[in-house]
Amino acid sequence: MDLKFIYALILTVMPVTELRVGLPIAIVYAIENNIPIMLIFPLIVLLNILVIFFVFYFLDHVHNIFMNLKFYRKFFEAYLKRFQKKVDMFEKRYETLGFLALVLFVAVPLPGTGAWTGCLASWLLDLDRKKSILAISLGVLIAGILVLLGTVGFINLFF
Repeated sequence: MDLKFIYALILTVMPVTELRVGLPIAIVYAIENNIPIMLIFPLIVLLNILVIFFVFYFLDHVHNIFMNLKFYRKFFEAYLKRFQKKVDMFEKRYETLGFLALVLFVAVPLPGTGAWTGCLASWLLDLDRKKSILAISLGVLIAGILVLLGTVGFINLFF
């Protein structure tokens, strides 16, 4: 396994980058090594979907333990302060659009709107867990398709 592919996998599970950065790197790796993109794509999307379960487990169990650590508590409270605007906007949309709002929130392929943020929003708003997992997974799939199309289109346009 090439180092570039390992970077793609690591970036796919990281909070800010997720598949928005990991997938294009994996696609370039696939093209360079003559691997069908449709073998790489499901792997990256599935890896980003698996992050959902890790994040919810962390928020439900490990987070409370870490809140006893001063450094973590300050970091988390500062993050929540910045994140609160997004949560407020999402909450207004969620009331009217419901399930679809969470799907669309995660599907927008911009930093800060992926699976990590979708899980945190769902957790903070105490949304139904099963519906949230489904909505976030669909959002990840849609974001993956958008990033795939954008990456392949960009590569075909310039190379």
